[in-house]
Amino acid sequence: MSRVIVLVGGESNEREISLKTGRSIARALEGLGEELRVLDTGRPDRPALPLADWEALPEDDPLPRKGSDGALLAARFAPPEGDWRPDLVFNALHGGAGEDGTVQALLDWIGVPYTGCGMAASSLAMDKMRSKMIFAGGGLAVPPGYLVNVPVERIPDPAYVDALAKRIESEPGWPSVVKPNREGSSVGLAICEDRQAASLKLPRVIRVSGELLVEAFIPGRELTCAVIGPADAPQALPLVEIIPESGLYDYEHKYEKGKTCYECPADLPEEVTERIRRDSLVAWSLLGCRHLARVDFRLAEDGTPFCLEVNTIPGMTETSLVPMAAAAAGLDFPSLVAEIAELARADAAAGR
Repeated sequence: MSRVIVLVGGESNEREISLKTGRSIARALEGLGEELRVLDTGRPDRPALPLADWEALPEDDPLPRKGSDGALLAARFAPPEGDWRPDLVFNALHGGAGEDGTVQALLDWIGVPYTGCGMAASSLAMDKMRSKMIFAGGGLAVPPGYLVNVPVERIPDPAYVDALAKRIESEPGWPSVVKPNREGSSVGLAICEDRQAASLKLPRVIRVSGELLVEAFIPGRELTCAVIGPADAPQALPLVEIIPESGLYDYEHKYEKGKTCYECPADLPEEVTERIRRDSLVAWSLLGCRHLARVDFRLAEDGTPFCLEVNTIPGMTETSLVPMAAAAAGLDFPSLVAEIAELARADAAAGR
């Protein structure tokens, strides 16, 4: 038995999903016999707590302030609280400092082993535009697109929105996908079918983030491939096809039961399945991933898989895709959690 802290919550727009993911992971780890504590990095007023104590807390308590996940962790781990220092950190944070390399860099500095990708891969994957450029340079197909940085003073300006809609109409044309460049869980995602739709939807996206990724919409099928393993020997799990009832796999369709159908393994020709699995391993290698990641694709009508992004801390909730793919490969949820933890321990033992 070892001491494990599960990092949950945080302050990003994905806090709610992180709490659900963290609860599932913590229950699995406790069932595996680990000595466990849960730390909500968005709650500087609370210590790391045993699972039962953490689950007994009110779920609707507002965050006391906006702070820093990294600063909170530094205060908690250096020096450690009393004589309880974790042997392993299981990172269940989504978005923000928990996924963009900040927390990873801090844990590297402190010297505590942790699950998931390291600082560099986390930072690259969170920046969708930068990772797209890396994928394209590595021979993967990616949707054409560009980055837009909205000046702060122009965020509430309708004239700016109209000008941006006009630019999108020119390139890449309709329909287009507009989304925050550094968010996950499809937070702020919008598909704009024409200029009128863009003028209505863009203000909502801009309110989430002023750093926007504009891409051509790829008609076709939504697919994802989970990858698990050490950095140099990953395994691509069975593909999942995502079929949202509205045709748009946004935040609502990801996390509300009954909003989306899933098919795993995806019903595809063998050669298409193998190409997507191969492309997933290429994306993993290009970013330098380890332990676990999920690679998202749009499969165009001509059979070309377009790599959209890599999620370095994919969700582990009851509707999440990685546990679904793992189950199709014969790996139940506790075994999946144990495998991820063991990969992190093996890297630590080897000094990686």
